[in-house]
Amino acid sequence: MRLLIARPMTAAVEARACAEFDVEIRGSTTPLTSDDMFRALTEFDVVVPTLGDQFSAQIFAAVPTPRCKLLANFGVGYNHIDVAAARNVGVAVTNTPGAVTDATADIAMTLLLSTTRRAGEGERLVRSGHWQGWHPTQMLGQHVTGKRVGIVGMGRIGQAIARRCHFGFGMQVAYQSRSPKNVDFPADFIPDLKALAAQVDFLVLAVPGGAETRHLINASVLEAMNPSGLLINIARGEVVDEAALIAALQSGQIAGAGLDVYEFEPAVPQALCDMENVTLLPHLGTATEEVRTDMGHMALDNVAAFVVGRPLPNPV
Repeated sequence: MRLLIARPMTAAVEARACAEFDVEIRGSTTPLTSDDMFRALTEFDVVVPTLGDQFSAQIFAAVPTPRCKLLANFGVGYNHIDVAAARNVGVAVTNTPGAVTDATADIAMTLLLSTTRRAGEGERLVRSGHWQGWHPTQMLGQHVTGKRVGIVGMGRIGQAIARRCHFGFGMQVAYQSRSPKNVDFPADFIPDLKALAAQVDFLVLAVPGGAETRHLINASVLEAMNPSGLLINIARGEVVDEAALIAALQSGQIAGAGLDVYEFEPAVPQALCDMENVTLLPHLGTATEEVRTDMGHMALDNVAAFVVGRPLPNPV
């Protein structure tokens, strides 16, 4: 069986792939083009795609009888794959849950702390050479300890963020999800998103991407937030109506935002880049050597199971 890995991986993952499979590892770090995806579906038995490789219904319609029978996605999110269309042409889809939880939660805290304490703005000031020294009212930010945080989406990652907030910073936790969760720390379930937004200091997004959550954070939710409120997004860019967010930030409707993902990624609006009260990261959620290697091995575990006819460990 022929395996295609859509982008370069860590050395450990590439070494295993080369040792165990008849593999081609694409050298480019950019997403697959339409031609690339057509080739992937027609010339390979298994493909390891990742974020940005848009296996849409149109792609599967163009290849109604694909040679490929498994998309072993590298990543927990798979909204770039039309799973229903894949299944209709006999292509299974897997993902890599669990491996990303702690690293993504850590990035949420990085964004929260950086934005509340104006760390990005302060670093830019020092690097510019314009810092004139400490004084009592220099760059006053917001305290995190003891504040109230709202988590939108209380799955693995949402719970990991909530634990860090509660146990690490003594924060009061509230959350919105499809149903109440049984968690090992105090947390208030608030099913109405706007009600949650109105009651917290920081709103942190940890929901999957896809049609159900597109523009979940819209103008009305942003209007419900407190003027001192901060929005933190480590989910998917399209969860936030980016134009509405820019308007809310420019008008002072909310105090700031910390973003690791963007609606039209990798394009980032200049308006966001121009704002000192916005922390911008280049989708670093899972960007550690250990985590990316774990993700790669999990994807290859799905490939290995498929090759020998075992049940797939992580079907979606």
